[in-house]
Amino acid sequence: MEPGTLVWCDEPKGDSAWILAEVVSRTDDELTVKQTDKRDNVFSRPSEIVDEESGMKKFKGVELANTKLSDEEREEGRDDDLITLPHLHEPAILHAISERFFYGKIYTWTGPVLIAVNPFQRLPLYTNEILEAYRREGLFRSQGMGTPGSELEPHIFAIADRSYRQMMQEQRKSQAILISGESGAGKTESTKIVMLYLTTLGNTGMENNQEDTGELSVMQKVLQSNPVLEAFGNAKTLRNDNSSRFGKFIELGFTRAGHLIGARVETYLLEKVRLAFHASGERNYHIFYQLLRGASEEDKLKYEFNDGDTGGMELPMYYHFTGQGGAPHLREFTDESGLEYTIKAMRNLGWSQETIDSVMSLIAGIIHLGQISFNKKVDDASGLEIAEVGEAKEMELTARLCGVDLEKLNTALTERVIVARGQEIKTQLTVEKAQDARDALAKTIYGALFLWVVEQVNKSIKWENDGDVRSSVGVLDIFGFECFSINSFEQLCINFTNEALQQQFNKFIFKLEQAEYEAESIEWAFISFPDNQDCLDTIQKPKTGILSMLDDECRLPKGSDKNWCKRMCDFYLPNKNQTTSDNTRFVSSKIQQSKAVFCVRHFAGLVEYTAETNFMEKNKDEIPLTAQNMLDTAPNQLVKDIYDVQKKETEGRAPEATGKPGRAPKSKTVGQQFKEQLNNLIEQVSKTDPHYIRCLKPNDAAKPKMLTRKRLTEQLRYGGVLEAVRVARAGYPVRLVHEQFFQRYRMLLPSVSADKLPWNMDGHGSEDLCVKLVDCVIAEGKKTQEATGNAPLDPNESGISRSEKIRRMQTQPAPLLFPKSDVQLGKTKVFMRKPPHDVLEAHRVFQQRASATVMQSWVRGLMKEKRYLDMLHAARLIERFYRGCKGRERWWKLRGEAAGNLLTNNFRMLIVWRRYNRARKGTIKFQAASRGRQTRKMVAAVQAQKIYRGYIARKRFLQYKSAIISLQCAARKNAATKVLNEFKREQKDVGKLKQNNEKLKTEMASLRAMLAAQAKEGESEARNAKEMEAKQTEIENLEKRIAELEKELEEAKKLVDKVESDIKTQAAQFASEKEQLEQRVQYHVSQRASTVMPSHAAPPGSPKPTKRAVEATAEISLPPLAEGEKGVTVNPEVLAQHRAHVQKLEETLEAEKKLRREADGEIIKLRAAINGVKLDDSEVDALLGKKKGASAIPAPSHPKVVDLVSDTSAQHHRKEHHRKEPRSSIVKATAEFLPKIKRGFFGGEEKEDDNIVSAGWKVEVRTRKEREETLRDGVHQFEIKMKKFIHQLEEGVETVMWQVNRSAEQTAPEDEFAVKASHVTIKMQRKGDLYLQSVLNFNLRGGYLSKAIGRNRQVDKTALEPLSMGEILEVKAGCAGFDHTELPSAAGREKKSKSKSKKSKGESENRQSSLFLTVKATPTPIAHERSYIIRFKSRSARNDVLHGLRSVLADMQIQEGVSISGLQFNQQAADQDEDKIMVPLSAVNQVINKEREAYDRILLMLLQGSEDLKDKEDELLSLRSKLESVVQESAEKDRVQANDSKLIMQLSKKLETLLMDNEDLRDQNDRLNTRLVAVECEKMNLIAQSQK
Repeated sequence: MEPGTLVWCDEPKGDSAWILAEVVSRTDDELTVKQTDKRDNVFSRPSEIVDEESGMKKFKGVELANTKLSDEEREEGRDDDLITLPHLHEPAILHAISERFFYGKIYTWTGPVLIAVNPFQRLPLYTNEILEAYRREGLFRSQGMGTPGSELEPHIFAIADRSYRQMMQEQRKSQAILISGESGAGKTESTKIVMLYLTTLGNTGMENNQEDTGELSVMQKVLQSNPVLEAFGNAKTLRNDNSSRFGKFIELGFTRAGHLIGARVETYLLEKVRLAFHASGERNYHIFYQLLRGASEEDKLKYEFNDGDTGGMELPMYYHFTGQGGAPHLREFTDESGLEYTIKAMRNLGWSQETIDSVMSLIAGIIHLGQISFNKKVDDASGLEIAEVGEAKEMELTARLCGVDLEKLNTALTERVIVARGQEIKTQLTVEKAQDARDALAKTIYGALFLWVVEQVNKSIKWENDGDVRSSVGVLDIFGFECFSINSFEQLCINFTNEALQQQFNKFIFKLEQAEYEAESIEWAFISFPDNQDCLDTIQKPKTGILSMLDDECRLPKGSDKNWCKRMCDFYLPNKNQTTSDNTRFVSSKIQQSKAVFCVRHFAGLVEYTAETNFMEKNKDEIPLTAQNMLDTAPNQLVKDIYDVQKKETEGRAPEATGKPGRAPKSKTVGQQFKEQLNNLIEQVSKTDPHYIRCLKPNDAAKPKMLTRKRLTEQLRYGGVLEAVRVARAGYPVRLVHEQFFQRYRMLLPSVSADKLPWNMDGHGSEDLCVKLVDCVIAEGKKTQEATGNAPLDPNESGISRSEKIRRMQTQPAPLLFPKSDVQLGKTKVFMRKPPHDVLEAHRVFQQRASATVMQSWVRGLMKEKRYLDMLHAARLIERFYRGCKGRERWWKLRGEAAGNLLTNNFRMLIVWRRYNRARKGTIKFQAASRGRQTRKMVAAVQAQKIYRGYIARKRFLQYKSAIISLQCAARKNAATKVLNEFKREQKDVGKLKQNNEKLKTEMASLRAMLAAQAKEGESEARNAKEMEAKQTEIENLEKRIAELEKELEEAKKLVDKVESDIKTQAAQFASEKEQLEQRVQYHVSQRASTVMPSHAAPPGSPKPTKRAVEATAEISLPPLAEGEKGVTVNPEVLAQHRAHVQKLEETLEAEKKLRREADGEIIKLRAAINGVKLDDSEVDALLGKKKGASAIPAPSHPKVVDLVSDTSAQHHRKEHHRKEPRSSIVKATAEFLPKIKRGFFGGEEKEDDNIVSAGWKVEVRTRKEREETLRDGVHQFEIKMKKFIHQLEEGVETVMWQVNRSAEQTAPEDEFAVKASHVTIKMQRKGDLYLQSVLNFNLRGGYLSKAIGRNRQVDKTALEPLSMGEILEVKAGCAGFDHTELPSAAGREKKSKSKSKKSKGESENRQSSLFLTVKATPTPIAHERSYIIRFKSRSARNDVLHGLRSVLADMQIQEGVSISGLQFNQQAADQDEDKIMVPLSAVNQVINKEREAYDRILLMLLQGSEDLKDKEDELLSLRSKLESVVQESAEKDRVQANDSKLIMQLSKKLETLLMDNEDLRDQNDRLNTRLVAVECEKMNLIAQSQK
C-alpha cells in the first residue's frame, strides 16, 4: 500500500459501510489516507489485525481497491462475474454490485451464485424476445455450438436454463434452484420468473395436443397455482406489499424427453401469529381483504357483511382481524381484481363451485370469529369472574358460516378441558383467556385450511404416475437470515434453515473449487474450507441440542421458558463465569442468563434470542380438547377434511409403526415437524445439482434508483455471499489468464533484456513465458536483497541515471520474495495467493509511480520554459502601453486645470446663493418647530398628569379591595373555626350511657342481624328459615333464662345486703357485749388471784389464764358495781345462742355466695353459647376462681375464651406487676363476649397494615358487625402508628427550626429569635425507663461545605441545648404567635420595601402553614416565654412528629402524672383481707365497662377529629393557594402599571432632553452659517482686490 494507492476503509457509524480513500503515507504501525470525494477528510488506521491468509499484520479495516473499469471493459462484461475481480473481498463486491445497479444491471454472477437486486420498478428484462434469446443460447451450448466470449449478460433466465440443460444431460440428474433473501428482496417474483421459464421449456412441443383437447396445459395449471398460494399465504408487511409468510419448495417433474408433466408443492412454517395480530401499516393475508372488498352484494348478504353496521367505516377497517394495521391498499393491484384472479385460478385448478363457496364461507366465518367479544360474570359456584359471549348473534353467524356446532363453539371459547388420569377437568376461562382461546381457534382453523389448500393444489398439478417422472427441477423459495431486536422461535427456525442451507452451499462451493483445481492441474489438497456443522449440532443434536431440550421442556408438567434457558446454560456453560461454549457457538453472559437470553453464533454473526417470548407455546402449538371435539364432530365436511390434514401434520408415528398397538399416536411439536421437513429438504437438495439465487433489497423505502450500502452489506453477509467469497479465498483467490498475468507484471523487470524475457508474447508459449517471469521476479528479488541487505539505496550515488535517482528517492516496497508454491500455474490461468499478489501489485504501483515522476519532470521543465518566454513578451508589451498612458495623463491634467478654474467660479457663486436660501428656510422652520414644541409639551404634561392621577386612584382601589378580601377571609376562617369547635363539643357529648340490660338488648339485636345475614348465605331458603326459627327460639329461651337468673340474682343480692346489715348490727352488739364480758372476767380473775397470793403478785413467768378458765369463771358472781352503773350478767346459754346465730348467718352467707357463683357461671355459659363457644364446668370455675387467694389465674382451654379474657388480664397484670402475688381474676361482663374495639398489644408488637383504613366511618359497610370490626381495626392501627411515631422521633427528623425567647421587656420581633431558619435534626434520646428522663436533641446539619458557605454562621450554639420532655408545655400544629410567611431568614436580612416583601413571600418556602409545628416550653431566667417553631419537608412528616410528641406527653401524663380516669387502684384496699370485701361483682363490671366505653369513645372521637382536621387543613391549603394566586396576579398587575408609568416618565424626560439638544444644535448651525457667510464675503473681497 504505497502512497497513491486506492484502498477501501470501513465506516462502522455511517451508511456507506466502506469509503474509497487514497494512501497518503505509510509506516509499519500506521496508514494515513484521505477520502477521494472529500479531500479534507484525512484519517489514519493502525496495524492491529493479523491476516488469516498470510499470517502477517494488516491495517485494521483497510482493503485494496480494484482498478476502475473503463466503459469498453464494462461493455465487454468484465464485471459480470465478481470472482474474476483481482481483489475479492466485501468492499469490492459491494462496490461492483452498486455500480451495476445504477447502470440498470440488477443481476451479477459470483461464481455459481446469481445475485439479484430488486429494482422496485418494471424493467424490460423478461420479454419473450429475451426469453427466446437465452433459450436459444442454452440450446446451442448444450449441443456444443456456442462460441467463447459470446455469453449473454447475467440473468435469472440463464440460471434457470442452466438447471434445465444439466437435467437433460445423459445422467438425467435432478436440479434444485434455491432462492433466498429477506422480505421485499424479490424472492416471490424471482420464483415466478424461474417457473415461467422452466414451464415454457417443458411445454415446448406440447401446445398442439393441448389445443386439441381444450384443457389447460400442465404449464398453465402450475402457473395458476401461484395466485391461490399467494392469496392464502402472502400478506403486506412494512417492507413488502406481497411478502410470502411461509417457505415453499415447488418440484417440477419432467419426462425423459424434457416435457413437463406436473408439479408438487411443499410448504414450511406458516406465520399463523399474523392472523390474530399484525402491526400498524401491515395487513393480514390477502384472501380476507379480497373477500371483503371484492365480494358482490349477494355474497355480502350471504356472509353478513353489512356496510350499515360499520358506522361509515370501510369493511376491512371494521373487523378485528383485518383492521388492526389500518387495512391499507396495495400499490401493484387492487383487492377486487385479486379476488377475481384467485377464483379464476381455483376454477382452472379444477375446484368445483361448491368447494369454492365452502372455502369462502369458512374465510367469512373466521372474519366473524374475530368479532366475538366476551363479558365478565361471576360464577355462582366458585364466586370467580368468568367469561361469557357478549353477542350471541356473532357466535351464531360464525357457527353457521364455519359449519360447526353452536354449543361446542361456545364451549371451545369459554371452557378448557384437561384430561388427567382418564378424568376430564373442566375450567371456566376468564375474559383474557377466552380472547386467547378465540385467537388460537382462528389460527388453528386457518392453518388447517392452508394445509388443505396446498393439498388440493398438489392434487390438481401433481403428476399421476411417479414412474413417468425421469428427473425434476425444484424451486425453493425460502426465508432469508433474520436478526431483529427481539428474536423468538420463528427466527430460530428460520436461521436454522439458513444455517443448514449454508452448509450445503459451502460443500457445493468446495466441490466447484475442487473441480476447477483439478481441471487446471494444480495442487489443492492442503486447502481447508469453513464448516458450520458444530452450529447445526448445537441446534438440532438429539438430547443436547437447543430444539431437543425445548421438546423435553415441553413434556414436563411445570416446564417454562426460563427453566429451558437455564438448562441450556448449565449444559453449554458448565464452568463458573463461563460465557461462551467450548465450540464458541452458544454464548450467554450472566446478565443475559438472568433475563433468560441466549445467543447463537451463526455463519452471518451473533444472534440474540429471548427465551421468554413463548418459545414453549409456539413449539407445542396444541389444539385444545374442546376445539378438537368441535372440529371432529363438525357437520361441515370441509371442516372435517381440513382437520384431517392438520392431524396428519401434527401426529407422529402410527401405533403399528411403534410396535405398541395400544398406544395412541404421539403429537409432534413444531420443532420436530420443522426438523423433519428440513432434513427431508436437505436430503432432497443434496441429491440434486443446486443452483443459487441470492435476492437483495437495495433500500427499505421500496424506491427505485436508491441504494443503501450498509443495508446491502448486511444482506450480503446474511445471504452467504461473503461466505462464498471466504471459501474462494481459502485457496487461490487471485486468478489471471496467462496473457493478462504477463502483460501486467512484465513491467516489474525493466533491467531484464528482451532477449532473456521478451516484452510481448508473439511467437512464444504463454505458459513458458509466465514461468520465466515468475523465476525472474524471484531472482531479481534475491539479487536486490543481497546487494542492499535491506538498506535503502543512496540517491546521490554518482554514475546513475536521472530515472534511477528518482526511483531511489521514493519509498521502496518490500522485496520481491515469496514462496514459489504460492503461485500455481494452471493450463489457462495463473493462481496466486494474496501475499505474492500484494507484493507484485506494490512493485507495479512503484514502477508506475517512478515512470510517471520521470515523465512529469520533463514535462514540467518544458512548461516552465514556455511560461518564461510568454512572460517576457507580455512584460515588454505592458511597458509600451504604460509609457503611452503616462503621456496622455499629463495632457489631460493640464486641460482639466483650465476647466476647473471656470467651474470653480460658477460653483462658488451657486454655493453662496444656495446657503442664503437654506438659511432663510431654516429660520422659518425653526420658528415653526419651536412654537409646536411648546404646544406639544403642554399637552403631554396634561396627559401625563391625567395618567398619574388615574394610576394613584386605581392603586388605592386595589389596595382597599385586597385588604377587604383579606379581612373577609380572616372573618370566614374564624367563623369556620368556631363551627368546627362547636362540632367537636357536640361530638363529645354523646349522651348518657345505657344500662346493662339495654346494652344486652342491643347486642342481641346485632346477633339477630348477624344470624339473619348468615341465614341468607345458605343454599336453601327453607333450611335457612328453619335454622333461623330454631336460633330465634334458642335466643328467646336464653333471654328468658337470663332474665330469670338476673331476677334471682337481684333477689339474692337484696337478701345478702339484708343479711350483711344484720350481721354488721349483731357483730357490733356482740363486740360491745364481748368487751364488757372480758372486763368482768378480768376483774374476777384479779380478785381470785388476790385471795390465793395476797402478799405478792403473780410471777412474771406464770402462765396466763386459759380460755377454759375464763369460761369457768363466767359462772362466778361479779362484785357489785358502783352506784350508777347498770348491772350486766352474762349467761353461757345466751353466749352460745349468739355464737350459733353467728355461725348460722355465716353458713347462710356462704350458701348465698355459692348460689351467686352458680348464677354467674350460668350467665357466662349462656353468653359464651351465644357467641358460639361451649364451656365446661372446669373452664367456668377457672374464670370465676375457686380460691380467692390463688396466686395465678388458671388459663381456659378454649381459644376464643383466651381472646376474650386476654385484654383485661394483660392490663390487670401491667398495673399490679409490683405486687408479689396477683389478685384473683374478675369475672368479665357481658359486653366482653361481643365485638368491641381492640386495644393494646397482646403477644408482642404488631406491624402497621397499610391496607386498613384509618377511620371506620369512611368505609362503606352493610351490617353493624362490619362497622364494629372496621372501627376496631382503625383504632388498632392508630395505636400502632403511635408507637411508630415514637420510633421515628428516636431515629431523628430533618427540619428547619426557629427558636423564640421572649423576655418580660418589649423588644423588637427580630431580636426575639435566638435561632433563625437553621437546618437541624431533632432526635429524642431516652436516658432512663421513664419518658420524663428523655430529652430532645437539636443537631445542626451539614458538613464542611455548609461551614464554608456560612449556612449556620448566625446560629447561637447555646440556644440549641437539649430540651427535656418535662419542660414541654404544649405542642401545636402550625406557626403559633407568628405569621409563617414573615419568619426571618438565616442571614437576618430585612425587606425594606413592600414590593420586595411581597415578592419574597411569594418565593419563600414558608408559604405553607401545614408544614409548621410549634413547641412551647417552660420559661427560663433569661426568657419569659420560650417557643420552638419547626418547619418540616412534608405535611405527613409534620403530622407524624405531632402525633409522636403528643403520644409521649400523654404517656407521661398517664404513667407519671395525675390520672384522669375515675377507675383507680387503691393500694390500701388491696392490702385488706379480701374475705371482708362484699362489693357486688356486677357493680365492678359496670364500672369497668363504663371506663372502657369512655376510653373507646375518646379514641373514636380522636380519630374522627384528626380526619376532620386533616380535611379542613386541605381546604385551607387550597383556599390559601387560590388566595396567593389572586394576590400574585394583583401584584403583577400593579407592577406592570408601575413599570408603564415609569416608562412614560422616562420617555417624557428623554423627549425633553432631545428637544433641548435639538435647539442647541440649531443655534450652533446658525452661528456656523453666519460665520461661513462672513468668511465667503471676506474671500470675495480679497479676490476682487487682487483682480484690481
